[in-house]
Amino acid sequence: MQFNSGVFLQFFAAFLLLYWLVRNHLRTRNLLIVAASYFFYGWWDWRFLGLLFFSSSFDFCVGLGLERLTDPRQRRALLAGSIVVNLGILSVFKYGNFFLTSLAALLERLHVPFHPGTLSVILPVGISFYTFQSMSYALDVYRREIQPTRSFINFLAFVSFFPQLAAGPIQRARHLLPQFERTVVITPAMLEEGVWLIAWGLFKKVVVADNLAPLVDLVFGQSTPHGPAVLLGTMAFGFQIYGDFSGYSDIARGLARVLGFDIVWNFDLPYASQSVREFWRRWHISLSNWLRDYLYFSLGGSRRGPRRTLVNLMLTMALGGLWHGAAWNFVLWGCWHGAGLAVQRLWTRGRTGSSPAAGAPAGTAPSRAPSAAVARSIASWGLTMAFVFYGWLLFRARSWEQIAAMTRALIDPSLPPWTASLLINLAAYSVPLIAVELWQFWSNDRLVALRMPRPLRWMAQGLLAVFITLFWERKEIAFLYFQF
Repeated sequence: MQFNSGVFLQFFAAFLLLYWLVRNHLRTRNLLIVAASYFFYGWWDWRFLGLLFFSSSFDFCVGLGLERLTDPRQRRALLAGSIVVNLGILSVFKYGNFFLTSLAALLERLHVPFHPGTLSVILPVGISFYTFQSMSYALDVYRREIQPTRSFINFLAFVSFFPQLAAGPIQRARHLLPQFERTVVITPAMLEEGVWLIAWGLFKKVVVADNLAPLVDLVFGQSTPHGPAVLLGTMAFGFQIYGDFSGYSDIARGLARVLGFDIVWNFDLPYASQSVREFWRRWHISLSNWLRDYLYFSLGGSRRGPRRTLVNLMLTMALGGLWHGAAWNFVLWGCWHGAGLAVQRLWTRGRTGSSPAAGAPAGTAPSRAPSAAVARSIASWGLTMAFVFYGWLLFRARSWEQIAAMTRALIDPSLPPWTASLLINLAAYSVPLIAVELWQFWSNDRLVALRMPRPLRWMAQGLLAVFITLFWERKEIAFLYFQF
């Protein structure tokens, strides 16, 4: 069941009516949320409901066990069991065939005969998201950062909460779980925010992302790529994946706000970043924070010296790339960003360690003229965007050969006859998104549209509704991150 489908509108309308009747009855409300969430998830394939239930039940029991145990070795063993089970499930369903085919290719190069079969498995929607969410609960209980919940229903609701079940944002138990343990208070401001975010998220998906998708498919489907087309196609994919994924996250947050819940922001104007580090503070925030807190810090972070820090960065980002899918181009994309973060750290460390300019107080940088600072900011932004968007080429390509061909094509100035049409369509669908993002950036307010006078706000929402209706297709186009 997709947010951009008529059946979801019917589902949510029926759920909202029931929810409004029982919203003040805690247990009944949470039971309704669990039932609706399992119905929502089972709409894709009811067979995977057992997997969702097992994952939730297992980590619920792990949390209670970690609370009772006092021996450090026993607690570590129980946590290790949770990690092995969760990652084992994820590996079988998502990475089993990938590991087998990769091993076969390696052994073939070594002239070792190996002909494995393939696993007949289907990737369950959202398995990467709810596995990380459930596993983080066990990790937080182990670290004694939270107390385990004793309500099984509340925990099921926390893991399966349908607005963010299929594609995040990945929620931390310390933030979302307590909200299932208290009565919600739904204010007019929350309803206004929710409605706006749902409309804006649908606009990003239905109008921007879905109309850029054919342009991307056209460019990445060419057997002989041309430089300008590759450049424009990669830009189109950058805006497509942003509109698609941030659109989902906006809808998820909007639905939660309408129900009286608060889920974390997942995007914060990432294409305004002036460094790779800043990009990862703004892009897929819930995943980047998860990787930082549970993987990078667990590897030692920056506490074990400069060399180990760079290794930790590379390993964290490589695994973060692999999280996105069972393909080597995702690993390459992760390593690309890991290398960018490593170079930035070395550059920053080198500049910090250099002696200050003569006459400047120790520990301060020499002052710059405002014009020089602006020029430096623009240059930093331009270099960061070039780095990020080339990364999208690595992310979208489907083979090493395609990556090599499209990279070589970037220096080929020849124009295919449809370049002008590609440019016009790219501008038509991306400029409205860019304009609103610039407005949010300059006002330093992600909800700046809600600060407009009420007539203008209603007019803006009506305009969004008109465009969504005009571009709503009968064929539902799945959100990109459903495949991850």
